[in-house]
Amino acid sequence: MSEEPKIPAKLVKELREKTGAGMMECKNALIETNGDVDAAAELLRVKLGDKALKFGGREATEGTVASYIHSNGKVGVLVEVDCNTDFVARNEDFIAFARDVALHVAAMPATKYVSADDIPEADKEAELRVFEQQAADKPEHVRPRIAEGKLKAWMDDVVLLNQQHVNTDKHEGKTIEELRATLSGTTGENVVIRRFARFAVGA
Repeated sequence: MSEEPKIPAKLVKELREKTGAGMMECKNALIETNGDVDAAAELLRVKLGDKALKFGGREATEGTVASYIHSNGKVGVLVEVDCNTDFVARNEDFIAFARDVALHVAAMPATKYVSADDIPEADKEAELRVFEQQAADKPEHVRPRIAEGKLKAWMDDVVLLNQQHVNTDKHEGKTIEELRATLSGTTGENVVIRRFARFAVGA
């Protein structure tokens, strides 16, 4: 009888963050795929179906509201971040994440939406038309690619989850979505940035 392959804990953690499946499910999938994270994620999707799609199916009804006010007193932000249990809502890492998001929003005045799904389709189409016109002087076969690239850059400017956190040293250049997914994985709960409001004097 062959011995089970040794699966490093960091691989189990990585797969859990990627899929939202349980620790033992992740470990068993990695054993079956000889430590191949991508293959294990695919196996979990086959085995567990919707259960493996992170924690999106679990309703986030607990959470916290974090605030940040800039030192000059002219910019302030409120952010609501939700989770599944009051226990996690009081967790230091969860509260610190909410504060970090509030600080980030204060520094990024162009941010309008939490996720790309929040952008009205009409707004996306209007921006795309502008970018297509801007690319009109380029060769015809590259125009769509240029316009799509500009649309993606615009979405990165206005969509919170797409943005790298402004404190790149502390967060190693990770996006807000990457930070959210990591916290979701470590807490085992559905972490959701529900909404935010940015206030600026004279705006």
